[in-house]
Amino acid sequence: MTERIYIGVAWPYANSPLHMGHIAGAYLPPDIFARYHRVKGNRVLMVTGSDMHGTPITISAEKEGVSPLEVAQKYHHSFLESWEKLGISFDLFTHTDTPNHAAVSQDIFLKLYNQGDIYKDIVQQPWCAKCRRFLPDRYVEGECPLCGYDGARGDQCDKCGQPLNPADLKYPRCGLCSSEPEFKESEHFFLRLSAFQERLIEWVKTKEDLWRPNVYRFTLSYLENGLRDRAITRDIDWGIELPIEGYPGKRIYVWFEAVIGYLSASKEWAQITGEPEKWRDFWQDETVRSYYFIGKDNIPFHTIIWPAMLMGYGGLNLPYDVPSNEYLTIEGRKLSSSRNWAVWLPDYLSRYDPDPLRYLLSVNMPETSDTDFSWREFVRRNNDELVATYGNLAQRVLTMTHRNFDGAVPEPGDFDPVDSALLDRAEEAFRHIDNNLAGCHFREAIRTAMTLAGDANRYLEEKSPWKVIKQDRQKAATALYTALSVIDILKTVMYPFLPFSSQKLHEYLGYAGKIEDQGWKITNLEPGQKLVAPQPLFVKLDEAVIEEETSRLGK
Repeated sequence: MTERIYIGVAWPYANSPLHMGHIAGAYLPPDIFARYHRVKGNRVLMVTGSDMHGTPITISAEKEGVSPLEVAQKYHHSFLESWEKLGISFDLFTHTDTPNHAAVSQDIFLKLYNQGDIYKDIVQQPWCAKCRRFLPDRYVEGECPLCGYDGARGDQCDKCGQPLNPADLKYPRCGLCSSEPEFKESEHFFLRLSAFQERLIEWVKTKEDLWRPNVYRFTLSYLENGLRDRAITRDIDWGIELPIEGYPGKRIYVWFEAVIGYLSASKEWAQITGEPEKWRDFWQDETVRSYYFIGKDNIPFHTIIWPAMLMGYGGLNLPYDVPSNEYLTIEGRKLSSSRNWAVWLPDYLSRYDPDPLRYLLSVNMPETSDTDFSWREFVRRNNDELVATYGNLAQRVLTMTHRNFDGAVPEPGDFDPVDSALLDRAEEAFRHIDNNLAGCHFREAIRTAMTLAGDANRYLEEKSPWKVIKQDRQKAATALYTALSVIDILKTVMYPFLPFSSQKLHEYLGYAGKIEDQGWKITNLEPGQKLVAPQPLFVKLDEAVIEEETSRLGK
């Protein structure tokens, strides 16, 4: 039965290029998930876009001496190019500086305000006398009152993940000039989060067996400590205007309006398709499962704040699952954009193919704990696993079959116990991978697939069809048919992870069209089906790449 799957993906700040941490944490996992469900024939809507109103954009704009819009547009276009080259298959990748997003954000603000879930109050806002300005939350740095981390910002502590307000910080300092700010009173609008605490606790407890343990424990602990109302406006001139007259110098704060982008992007997608009400299929049908793919620093915004906003607004689906990933380190060190301790995606894609990166980040995905990216591991995985195990399997089986059986799938004879055992393992692996992909366990799924490729290689060594064919052509045909059948399964289960090489393999096996059109199933290769002379799926990398690429870090 066809399902509808909604996939919301974290909104990247349009202030710098994408790096490996972004991809491993929030962008590759939803693409794997979306491709899997599309192959299964399910209706998928995967949307996000560039966050163009976040404080990081204004900081970058000030450093570059240009407008926030210029910065945001530059990096938005960079994102679009990266998604295409890496194969991230959004149904819509938009941005927050659209009339549609402003209208949807203002509608939610106004409804919550009119029913009392948003109210006005006085807040102590940091003022930098040296810079002569109110400081947005991210412009304030200091010591986290909860974990003691000295690099916490006024909106959140990146170390412990707790949302903060600037006044919470110990020893606050201006992020621009490092002077100590003073706090002045300013009237702002607050989301009455505290009113949703009991409803949220009751809802979250239904997710204990579904959500990843770190997501569930963090969320429940945060709720049980008590929710505080949060200001959702700021004294800035870059962002969405309030839908209330009399506040020209205030804007809706980014953390409130960015999550609304999940809904506004869905409405924009429906408009583009020519069916303006189509978004309702994914937001108002209770059978739809909504998944939100994020990094762990965004957990409270997607398991507490956004659900509270949805509860207040009413009539819209709450998140079904929030598969949050941990962090990716680089060569054993915490990733740092400011120190250029990062592997930038556009830079990578200018020199290497996309599938090897997708493979490494999948097999080493930080699903339950931090993992590390190293160029040594990248080269090893590429050469030993993609080239020597998977690529070599496909290349030698297809080449030998094409050369010895008139370029077509051979007619097998009777399967012996060894043949049957491999085919049984392939079917078992297919089911195991299916279950793991459905449950967002991507690392286990791709490791199972690569294990199957290794099993097929050992089978070939045992059967040695290149030797047997000289004495018994039928036995060689059966062995090659068995191996081709496993390769046929591998190209399907590898597709969500390795879409480019899988599509090539699909064509080498003689299929027309796209893998998605064939569906998520074990197909029975037809004897006589014409094959295409294969080319290598992957390129072996020179060991010199390790030193060359590592030397680029931190410069």
